[in-house]
Amino acid sequence: MTYKVTLIPGDGTGPEITEATRRVLEATGVGFQWEIAYAGIVAQKKFGDVLPDSTLESIRRNRVALKGPVTTPVGEGFRSVNVGLRKELDLYACLRPCKLYPGILSPFKDVDIVVVRENTEDLYAGIEFERGAHETSKLIKLIDDTGRGPVREDSSFSIKVISEAGSRRIVKYAFEYARAYRRKKVTAVHKANIMKFSDGLFLEVAKDVAREYPDIEFNDIIVDNLCMQLVRRPQQFDVLALPNLYGDIVSDLCAGLVGGLGVAPGANLNEELAVFEATHGSAPKYAGQNKVSPMSMMLSGVMMLRRLGEQEAADNLENAIAAVIAEGKDVTYDLKPGGVGGVGTSQVADAIIRKLQALK
Repeated sequence: MTYKVTLIPGDGTGPEITEATRRVLEATGVGFQWEIAYAGIVAQKKFGDVLPDSTLESIRRNRVALKGPVTTPVGEGFRSVNVGLRKELDLYACLRPCKLYPGILSPFKDVDIVVVRENTEDLYAGIEFERGAHETSKLIKLIDDTGRGPVREDSSFSIKVISEAGSRRIVKYAFEYARAYRRKKVTAVHKANIMKFSDGLFLEVAKDVAREYPDIEFNDIIVDNLCMQLVRRPQQFDVLALPNLYGDIVSDLCAGLVGGLGVAPGANLNEELAVFEATHGSAPKYAGQNKVSPMSMMLSGVMMLRRLGEQEAADNLENAIAAVIAEGKDVTYDLKPGGVGGVGTSQVADAIIRKLQALK
């Protein structure tokens, strides 16, 4: 079977790691028909938009996309491509597996955590009020009139939005993922002791959803305690279900436990559509140097294969990547002791392809 997949090379180092990932995916023996689409600075130059409609239409049509990192310049009026994709396609779940592979330097052992982050609500809903604006003054007056003040007149606001529907679907996704991949426990993360209505609602819904999955252990934890526990004994956690902001922070923390963003894959998805991507930035200063690690995007490719139902190919590719990491010879500088030495992006792909060929 041949799968039609939207391929977004990205910019900066994106095209290099995308090409390396394309090569190893094809080396698994799975057939792909790549439909090239554009996002980021390249798309801005071609179409006048960092996220053109043609790219969104391609993803809707193919239902699966593989995306390289893109640059969102600061302070130049560019919208975030990643935020735009999530909103336009309602990719409500951000999936971030954080697994420690032998050969990666870490003070921990046996870490295998999956972060399931809600993608559309919370403080990232984009409902903000600027200091001194007329609408802000009206909001301050409303707060004062309800007796929930006082609020300083020079305040700005970002509204935290937690809905029952948004909470229910992300927690259900976490449990469905746990069941599908034979995970044993889901932990809901919150700050309901302080934010009793917003985080309190998330926790209430999580407990309700958990009753539908008696085969999976459930517990909950306050987010600050989670952070402390993660850096002491991360092995106690399995699948974490979090609101948007906590998920953003904790997913990077978990990546740090297993070697950093360079080995942390990711996906933004819903039941119909999925965009798999490297979780790190585009590193434009290294563009064209054949230097950066493609591991994050390649592991995202493993996730994509599993989404497509190609389990054997996914296992083979993950095992090949793991073997290259364990040997430590054909890896980029970031996986070398002290960050010294290492091979180039394309040479990593060559080594993984050799491992795949040996499995055939």
